[in-house]
Amino acid sequence: MDLDLFLHQLHFQNDLVTPPNWEVDWDDAPLPYKVYRHLPEYQLPYDIPLAIQDQSFHPTPDLNNIGYFLWYVYGLTQFNQTAFPSSTKEESAETMQGFRRYPPSGGGLYPSELYVYLKLEDLPHGIYHYDVAHHRLLLLRKGHFDSYLTSALGNSSTLSNCFGAVIITTMFWKNFFKYHNFSYRLQGLDAGALLGQLLEVSKRCGFHPKIHFQFLDQAVNHLLGIDGKEESTYAVIPLSGEKIAFDEILSKSTATHLSNTIPKIQTTHEQRSQTVLPFPEITQLHQETLLEAIELVRQLEAREEKIECKVHIALPAVRKKLSENFAHACQNRYSPEMDFRAQRMDQIQLASLLKESMDSYGYTNDLDKEENQKQRVSIYGCFYQIDGIPNGAYRYDAASHSLLLIKEGDFRFSLQAGMSLHNVNLHQVPVCLHIVGERTHHKGELGYRGYRIQHMEAGMLLQRTLLTASALGMNGHPLLGFDTIGCDDIYELEGSQKTTIIQVPIGFHRAKSWLVGGMHG
Repeated sequence: MDLDLFLHQLHFQNDLVTPPNWEVDWDDAPLPYKVYRHLPEYQLPYDIPLAIQDQSFHPTPDLNNIGYFLWYVYGLTQFNQTAFPSSTKEESAETMQGFRRYPPSGGGLYPSELYVYLKLEDLPHGIYHYDVAHHRLLLLRKGHFDSYLTSALGNSSTLSNCFGAVIITTMFWKNFFKYHNFSYRLQGLDAGALLGQLLEVSKRCGFHPKIHFQFLDQAVNHLLGIDGKEESTYAVIPLSGEKIAFDEILSKSTATHLSNTIPKIQTTHEQRSQTVLPFPEITQLHQETLLEAIELVRQLEAREEKIECKVHIALPAVRKKLSENFAHACQNRYSPEMDFRAQRMDQIQLASLLKESMDSYGYTNDLDKEENQKQRVSIYGCFYQIDGIPNGAYRYDAASHSLLLIKEGDFRFSLQAGMSLHNVNLHQVPVCLHIVGERTHHKGELGYRGYRIQHMEAGMLLQRTLLTASALGMNGHPLLGFDTIGCDDIYELEGSQKTTIIQVPIGFHRAKSWLVGGMHG
C-alpha cells in the first residue's frame, strides 16, 4: 500500500478510502467502552462536585480527587434519547439513545480508552484501567513503575517526581465498524479532544500534566497488557503537583529490551461484537508510526509564518468566560446540528471565542523546548454579520489578538455546497471556524506519526473552542464531511503548505428536541 497516497485520500478524497458498498452492522456494534473481567475493583466516589474551579483540589490528590478528575475528563455524564419519525407507516417513532461524555466523539463511539498509573496513599500503587461504565478503577498491575515509564519516555520526564500518569489508547474496531478507514482520522481527533479536556480539568485540580506524543509504543502497550493491534497507546501524560521539568533525552532503551524487564499479563474483556473485521490499511499505517528506540524521538523547530495582509482588525480585550464557570460549560456543550438559529454575534463575543480558544496553546509537551513553545495549528474563519467586521474569510493572529483579512465576501453558499451531509444549515450561523495545520503534517521530522499527532493537537484546540463557545451561551458542531480543497482555496492555503483539518460552525441555537438526564451522583 502507498501510505502517502492513503493519507492524501484520507484528507482530500475521503470517499475513496471507504468501499462504496460499506454497510454498518449496528446489531453487532461494539460497546462504546471497554469492560474488563475478573480484576480487583476500586470504587470511585459518586458525589461529584457540581462546580469545579481553578485549584479546587490539593496538588497531592487522594482517591476522591482522582475520582472527580477522571469523571470530569472522561466519565459518563448524561443519558439521552432522541425520537425520529418512523420509517414505516406506523405512528410510533423510532428512538436512538446513548451515553454522553464531556469530550465529543465522532458518532458518539469513543474509540479512546483511559488508563492511569497511580501512587496514592489510599490505593495500591500500580496500573489501572478507568472503567467508565461503572466509574471505578480496575487494577491491571500492582507495583512501582517509575523507572519503567521514565525509560519508555526517554528520561525526558521523571516519574519519581509525579504522583502518577494518564495513558490514552485507541481501540481501532470501536469506530472502524462504522467509518471503515476514515476512522483513522477520527481516532486522532477523538484522542486530542480527550487531551484537551484533560488539560482543562487539570487546571481546575491544580495538576501539572506533560503530554508525550512520542514514546516506546511496544513497551507502554506491554505495561498495559494490550497487544498494539486491537488497541494501542496514543499519548502518555505524567501528572505532578508541580510543573514537570524539561529533561534532555538520555535513555538508550529499546522497546523490546524494556518490555522484557516485566512479565506479560493476561486479561479478558468484553467488546460485544461477534464479528470483528480486519483493517489492514490502518494496521500497516499504524505499524509505520511505532517507535522502537528513543533515538527516533524528535522535537520540532520553530517556523516563521509570513502572512501578507493589508487589513488587520484589532479585537477588544475580553474576560475569560470559560474560567468563570467551567462545569457549566461542560454540562451545556453539545452539537446542535439543525437546531442553530440565526442570531447576530457581536465583536466582544467573537473576540472572547477566539482568544480563550487559542490561549490553550501553552501546554507542556515533548515536541517543544520549554523556552520555544509554538503554535502548530491555528484558527481561520468565515464570518457573517459580526458587528464591526466585514463579511469575509480571516485568520486569527493570537499574538496580536487581531483578525487578518484574507478575502471579503459571504462564503456560506460555497461552504454549504461543500458538505457531504447537509445536517447543519450554515446560513444560520455567523461563524464557521476551520482549524488549520501543516499540509505535510510534519512528516519530515515525525514520519507517519506526525499525521496522528497533528490531528491530536487539532482535537485539543477543537475541545477548547467548543467549551469556550458553550461558556458564551453558544455551541459548535464539529464536521469532517466538508470540501477540504474548497476551504483551502477560500483561505489561499496551498501556497503556504497549510490545509484545513476540521470545520466547526458556531452560533446560537434552540433547545434540542431530546430527552436528556444527568448522570451525576
